[in-house]
Amino acid sequence: MTPSGSARLARQRITRTRREYNRWVANQTLEDYALRFTAKSARKWSALRVANTALGAVSFLALEAIGGTITLAYGFQNSILAIAFVSIMIFLISIPICAHAARAGVDVDLLTRGAGFGYIGSTITSLIYASFTFIFFGIEAVILASMLQSFFGVPEWLGYILCAIVILPLVTHGITFISRFQLWTQPIWFVLNLVPILAVLVMHPEWLPGWTRFGGEHARATGFDLAGFGAAASILFAMITQTAEQVDFIRFLPPQSAIGTRRWWTALILGGPGWIAIDVIKLLAGSLLAYAALQSGMLPDQAVQPAQMYRLAFETIASPPVAIMLTCALVIISQVKINITNAYAGSLAWSNFFSRLTHSHPGRVIWLIFNIVIALLLMETGVTKTIQHTLVVYSNVAAAWMGALVADLVVNKRLGLSPKGIEFKRAHLFDINPVGVGAMLFAVIVSLSSYAGLLGPGPAALSTFIAFGGAFVMAPLIAWGTGGRTYLARRGRAAWASRGTIACSVCEHAFEPEDMAYCPVYTGPICSLCCSLDARCHDACKPHGRVAEQVAKSFRFVMPAPVIALMQVRVARFIGVLFLFAAGTGLLLIAIDAQTVSSGPISEAAATAAFWKTFLVMLVIGGVVSWLAVLAQESRRAAEEETRRQTVLLLDEISAHRQTDAALQRAKETAEAASRAKSRYVVGISHELRSPLNAILGYAQLLEKDSDIPPRKREGLRIIRRSGEHLTALIGGLLDISKIEAGHIELYRDEIRLPEFLDHLVQMMRLQAETKGIALHYRADPLPRLVYADEHRLRQVLINLLSNAIKFTTVGSVTFTVRYRSQVAEFDITDTGRGIAEADLIRIFEPFQRAGDQSVPGTGLGLTIVRLLTEVMGGEVTATSTLGEGSRFRLRLMLSEAAETLKPSPPALEITGYRGRRLTVLVADDDATQRSLMLDLLTPLGFTVVGASGGAECLALTEQWRPDLFLLDLSMPDITGWELAQRLREEARAKAPIVIVSANARELEAAPREGQFHDDVMAKPVRLDLLLESIGRVLGLDWTRLETEALPAASDEGADLTAQQLAELRELAAIGYVRGIRLRLEALVEEQPALDPTLTPLRALIADYRLDAFMTALDEMAGTEGVT
Repeated sequence: MTPSGSARLARQRITRTRREYNRWVANQTLEDYALRFTAKSARKWSALRVANTALGAVSFLALEAIGGTITLAYGFQNSILAIAFVSIMIFLISIPICAHAARAGVDVDLLTRGAGFGYIGSTITSLIYASFTFIFFGIEAVILASMLQSFFGVPEWLGYILCAIVILPLVTHGITFISRFQLWTQPIWFVLNLVPILAVLVMHPEWLPGWTRFGGEHARATGFDLAGFGAAASILFAMITQTAEQVDFIRFLPPQSAIGTRRWWTALILGGPGWIAIDVIKLLAGSLLAYAALQSGMLPDQAVQPAQMYRLAFETIASPPVAIMLTCALVIISQVKINITNAYAGSLAWSNFFSRLTHSHPGRVIWLIFNIVIALLLMETGVTKTIQHTLVVYSNVAAAWMGALVADLVVNKRLGLSPKGIEFKRAHLFDINPVGVGAMLFAVIVSLSSYAGLLGPGPAALSTFIAFGGAFVMAPLIAWGTGGRTYLARRGRAAWASRGTIACSVCEHAFEPEDMAYCPVYTGPICSLCCSLDARCHDACKPHGRVAEQVAKSFRFVMPAPVIALMQVRVARFIGVLFLFAAGTGLLLIAIDAQTVSSGPISEAAATAAFWKTFLVMLVIGGVVSWLAVLAQESRRAAEEETRRQTVLLLDEISAHRQTDAALQRAKETAEAASRAKSRYVVGISHELRSPLNAILGYAQLLEKDSDIPPRKREGLRIIRRSGEHLTALIGGLLDISKIEAGHIELYRDEIRLPEFLDHLVQMMRLQAETKGIALHYRADPLPRLVYADEHRLRQVLINLLSNAIKFTTVGSVTFTVRYRSQVAEFDITDTGRGIAEADLIRIFEPFQRAGDQSVPGTGLGLTIVRLLTEVMGGEVTATSTLGEGSRFRLRLMLSEAAETLKPSPPALEITGYRGRRLTVLVADDDATQRSLMLDLLTPLGFTVVGASGGAECLALTEQWRPDLFLLDLSMPDITGWELAQRLREEARAKAPIVIVSANARELEAAPREGQFHDDVMAKPVRLDLLLESIGRVLGLDWTRLETEALPAASDEGADLTAQQLAELRELAAIGYVRGIRLRLEALVEEQPALDPTLTPLRALIADYRLDAFMTALDEMAGTEGVT
């Protein structure tokens, strides 16, 4: 792999699942800073409370059992000397351990990592520590279960379960609850523990001389015996691991600078090394009470049980029932107090152990349950009842651990062989530090050889101290030999020390600098927990610090290269794995063998033979498993290597795509800029066109309604109006395209009478078809009466499609077919035109693109608007065509059926005025033509119209005229229409309604909320009838209308239509021949001028293509005159 490929591979993608997982295990309410630095901000408890919490561990009754056991086994003198010697050693050993842990804010596992063992090397000590917690958890629970059986007859198996279950809920929330529990129970426990001891000393002083002369249950002499002293001391020295449990709480001490040196050291000594001072008293009490119980006639097995000891003591001052109750209270409180500490410490130890081996951490609470379950299994199998030999072996291993740890803290750091401070983060440590691991391994081998008697009886008795001393001596020697180079694989960033908190790039939580490291894989800060759990980085930040590289580097000094290469082959790895499996299995079977022989009637030879057979069977199974493990590892490595190679190729491809995407993005931005420029141009030009169009259409509408205009001239006015409307539609189409492209189009949910809507549409388009001499056929399936849709947009789309079909068809017909099923309407427009080439079928939907005969007039926007509006409405439009045969356009839209709520509205009648006082309208527009149009429209209706050419003039005229209505343009030379409306409202110059009438489409889109500074908004060119409707609404007018239009009968001055004339008009209307109706009406006026007043309302209805109203009017004329 190329260097650049490795660099690209180093950058990992942080998935959402990974972030959430790491956030969950970072919940400190449950985690209690397991696997990480104890934040200074989390050390919120007082120093005294932390010390008291740590001292809660001294309550374990195993001390009394151990004191009694060694006294009965080795006599008073050997026991007392062992207790004194071991206690002094533990006190001195605990001081540097607790002090460094409290200063660094770390638990014992993190302390061990940085004090000579390395990141992976301390896994061994985590296992040692975890085993201590569940062993002593089981011992304590057995004491309580035995008491429940003796006093209350509770079966042992049930007692074990009860003892385990009661602890679980007390430890889930860590020191937060444990500190409260220890505070509440400490006084009670102290009184219950002290009273029976004082009672024995006061009530039975005669027991003391016998106790001090007691030489043991089987001893013949009472003097000092080295073997007895060594055996007793070895059992006692196993308690050294209790210091680790003290550290787990001492790490929560407030910083020394925050509480002062004296208070800090007082709390440290009290909660740390001070535990052994109290436990010395408990060991002596256990020794005395065991002797007293033995003298009282109890069997040795009963005499060393703490429940029996304290029952005997309480009976010296109370009746047996009361003594039993007090004993139960003491045992229960003691057992719960110590086992919440054991369970808590075990959860931390297992978390540290498995997080490094599996790169996963389901949470401290899971390992809490795991630890309790192991202790329960040991209790149920009876292992904890005969644990004496196990404790001796365990004490050798624990002593070697503590010897190497203390030597590094006391000697190596003083001599500069070890870095200052405690570095515990994976990113900064070597996997294996030979200082601690080598010293401990050396000490364990020598001490266990001594314990086995290989070095003689003297060393066998003192094997535990040999373990401690050997490790204590070897650690500085190895550190000196390596020059202290195996502590730090790389250093942290010194500049971070001054920062308060730093956010982790993986879990996104903020932590203090002591808990953070820089990760080159994620190219950002990473917290110690996320770093520990990462399984994909392969220690890219410290490749030279990995265990494989360390071992290979070590072998290079003592072995030739061919031998090292041979060690890396598959067979060599298989032999190594099998050796580890065999060693582990062998040690486990040796421990079980010793346990079985000491606890049962089976002979040692029979047990050994059975275990050898078991070992050989397990070795065969181990060989198969080891071979599968080696093959699986090779397969995994091959897969990882292939993944890396593919990842590099993928990253190269991604890089190329990024370059392409960047080029596309630049092109897209250029196109969008051009589109925005086009939209601005369209909006600007539309404003310039709308103002004159407003005047053209306005006057055309006014002149059409002028009765003084001859009928032939009115047709010309209609042509002007229709041409203006066409130009308005063209401008509207351009604006619609700009709006759709910008995402500003608005849709409305109108109720449409679908059959009438389509009939009116067909009638309107049929005239255009007949003008060209082609037929328009309309076919429709049964349709719903009412549907929901945007009526304006639907009409716009259908008119565009029908107009195109008619426009490009010269011979034949256009067929308009409508189908409706499952709320979906399907509109087919089929023509018999020349057709469209297949290459042009997609192009015709693009703006300003046309196909076919270029001589046919058109803008090239119709189909573009059709496609865009259809997509906005959630439909689809497709086109198929065959050259020489014709084309078919299909429109599919969702038109949901509506309930019948609309009532047919009568035809609108022409407005002639309004009822009430004369009203004043102030028109503010910088265009004099627009002001004149409003004057000509509103004055005949009875309004007083005042014109203003700008905002300032409008404000001045407001004071003078006090208008009842304002019609304001937006674009004026001095101030805008919005500003003018705001000033009119805020300065209280007028409370009259304000209607904005403007040609500026963009400013209308940005209109403020209606009712704030205006009452309505209309876009130029306006339809005069809609403008009058708006004026009537905002002023609340009662319009007067043309009475004759309500009943199109002949006026008093006009003539009536004959029955034949009415029949001719009815026939033309029945076939929808609008042009024929118009020609016939004009002919009638020429033949009979007296008919002009009668035919005027009919011409108005035909001009608007209102054939239904036209037929109704003919029927009413016929009925009025009695024509049938």
